[in-house]
Amino acid sequence: MSREVAIIGVGYSGFRALTPDVSYKELMYEAAVKAYDDAGVDPRRDIESFVTVAEDFTEGTSIFDEYVPDQLGAALKPVHTISGEGLHGFIAAYLQILTGAMDIVAVEGHSKASNILTPNDILAYAMDPIYNRPLQANPYFIAGLEMNRYLCETGTTREQCALVVAKNKHNALYNPTAAYGANIGVEDVLQSEMVSYPLSRMDMSLHADGAIVMVLASRERAEELSDSPIWITGVGWCNDSFSLETRDWSGAIYAAKAGEMAYRMAGIRSPWQELDLAEIDDTFSYKELQHMEALRLCRPGEAGPLTEDGATELGGELPVNPSGGSLGVGHLLDASGLARLLEVVLQLRGEAGQRQLPDVETGLAFGWRGLPTTSGAAVILNN
Repeated sequence: MSREVAIIGVGYSGFRALTPDVSYKELMYEAAVKAYDDAGVDPRRDIESFVTVAEDFTEGTSIFDEYVPDQLGAALKPVHTISGEGLHGFIAAYLQILTGAMDIVAVEGHSKASNILTPNDILAYAMDPIYNRPLQANPYFIAGLEMNRYLCETGTTREQCALVVAKNKHNALYNPTAAYGANIGVEDVLQSEMVSYPLSRMDMSLHADGAIVMVLASRERAEELSDSPIWITGVGWCNDSFSLETRDWSGAIYAAKAGEMAYRMAGIRSPWQELDLAEIDDTFSYKELQHMEALRLCRPGEAGPLTEDGATELGGELPVNPSGGSLGVGHLLDASGLARLLEVVLQLRGEAGQRQLPDVETGLAFGWRGLPTTSGAAVILNN
């Protein structure tokens, strides 16, 4: 019989553009203490395994899981690193419990982006070393090319992409943890500095520092420890082509495949009707629209008009990124997917404050690992 798994504790810290006052270890420690208190567990006694999500290149340290046990309370316990998107790490923790070998597992993701002096050089190093990297192009040209193709194929406009920015930054004003909340209009976005046509500076999410820790438990331990467990009903993940020459430039195949896997597991046939909210990757403004369509929240070409009609706002038919997304909260490197998941948990527990949605029962979180990858993961939660 398949085991059921729930989230029983969450903790987070930071979500600021700069954190010169704390190290990444202190950010992780603060998030972990909050998560363990929320779950009612002692990591030294109760948690059987730990997963950390980190990329050695951005950490500046090899074999990064050696640097996390102290602040997570994981000394002499199994610890391993997932070099992927935050939701990949979350799913790895979930799968450990499904094996029956573990009952309680913690997953951690963090960002100390403000410490990275040359982030574009690190992104460029992830490109194909034979055909692409020698061109020495700024990696954001990939986003510009993809955005241009997406707009052309679907009829989506730059104005509709700009509405995503305005919506998410406005939502972030109701999120006390968000770093980039603002009241802006479409013209502000359209008139901002062009980075890689048609991608402007304000179409891009800005980095933030922070850490997120979540505690997962089997049904038996979840019901014993928590009065409000949030159940994991579906997960999915997919990697599309790494090659710029062979990938699909208009649609997010990785999102479609990951979504289908999660929907099938959760028994969801009509996501637009059955989901109460969606927190999906918006690293760039057009990505929210592209991911909406790939995840079957609407048909191809409909995401822009739906945004224009207000259907994805806090009071809309299906709120998308009520937290403010990465555009409003800040991009947390590989912890960004966990930030999307965190908002779904808070909404399902009725703890989202001024941005709390009414009568929510089921939510979707989707994370994309970012340039230059075509790698994503989806999680369905229910309260």
